[in-house]
Amino acid sequence: MSAEGERKTETIPQWKQEEVDALVETIESYESVGVVNIAGIPSRQLQDMRRDLHGTAELRVSRNTLLRRALEEVDDGAEDLTQFVEGQVGLIGTDSNPFSLFQELEASKTPAPISAGEIAPNDIVIPEGDTGVDPGPFVGELQSVGADARIQDGSIQVLSDSTVLDAGEAVSQELSNVLSELGIEPKEVGLDLRGVFADGVLFEPEELELDVDEYAADISAAASRAFNLSVNAEYPTAQTVPTMLQTASGEAKSLALQAAIEDPEVVPDLVSKADAQLRALAAQIEDTEALPDELQDVEVAAAPAESADEDDEDTADEDAGDDVEAEAEEAEDDDDDDDDAGDALGAMF
Repeated sequence: MSAEGERKTETIPQWKQEEVDALVETIESYESVGVVNIAGIPSRQLQDMRRDLHGTAELRVSRNTLLRRALEEVDDGAEDLTQFVEGQVGLIGTDSNPFSLFQELEASKTPAPISAGEIAPNDIVIPEGDTGVDPGPFVGELQSVGADARIQDGSIQVLSDSTVLDAGEAVSQELSNVLSELGIEPKEVGLDLRGVFADGVLFEPEELELDVDEYAADISAAASRAFNLSVNAEYPTAQTVPTMLQTASGEAKSLALQAAIEDPEVVPDLVSKADAQLRALAAQIEDTEALPDELQDVEVAAAPAESADEDDEDTADEDAGDDVEAEAEEAEDDDDDDDDAGDALGAMF
C-alpha cells in the first residue's frame, strides 16, 4: 500500500476525524472551494470578515494536517489545493464562480498599519504636503527614512512624493514609527486567495484578476463583429434575420425604382421621381408663361454669367450691328423652342 493510502486509513483520534468529516462536508457542499491566507489578520478582524461573508461564502479555519486530509479524502481534483496549505490558511467555500469569489475578497480588504519586520507588499511612499506636525525632532526622523522634508510656514512639510521603501523589503522600526505618526497605512488586510477549485479546474489568483469593464467591452465588440460577419456572409440566425430581411427589402425597392416596375409599393416613389425630373426640366425654361399652371411656381435655373475681356471691347463695338441682327434671329428660334417645350409639357397634363 502507498504512503498516501496509509495516511488515509491510519487511525486518528475521534475529534480529529469529526473535524475532517466536517471539512469534507464543507468541500462537497460548494461549487467553488479555495484556500486563503489569513496570516497577519488579528483575531477580531478575522471574525468580522467571517461575519461579512455570511450568506455568500463560508470560512473554516483548522489545522493544516486535517485540512490536507480532508482535501485528499474528497479526491475529485480538490486534492490539488493541498499545495497551497502552508502557513496560516483557511478553507473557503462558495456557490459563486472563482472570478466572483476573487473580486469579493479583494473588495473586502481594508488598509492597515505595517509593523517593523514585515515585508512591504508594495512601494511605500510618503506623499508631498503638510504633515500637520509642529517643528521639532520629527523632521529629522523623516529625513532619516528618506523623505524630502523641511520646516516651512510653521510646520513640517514634505516637499515631494518620497519613496522610502521598495516592495519586498523589510520595514524598520524607525520607518514603522514614522508611518504610524503620519497615519499612513501601506498594506491591506484581508483574505488572500491562494487557489480555488471549481468544475474540475484549479485556478490561481493571477488567472482570476480581471478588469471586468474591459472584459465586458471585449465581449460586446466580439458580438458586434460576429453580427456584422453573419449579415455580410448572408448567414441567417435568430439575431440577424430581421436585419437581413430589412436590407433585402431596401435593395429590392431600389431595383424596382431603377427598372420602373409598377409595383403598388413602388408607384408612389416612381411618381415622386418623375415629378422631380419634370420640375428639373421645367426649371430650364425661361418663359414661364409657356408652362402649365401646375409648374408656374418652378424657379428658372440661373443662366451662366457672361464675361468679356476688356481688350475685346473695341472689336465688340465694331461688330455690334452684325450681332443685333443675329440676336434677333436667335430670339425667334428661342420663341419657337419655348413654344415647342410648352406644348410638350402641356401634353403631359
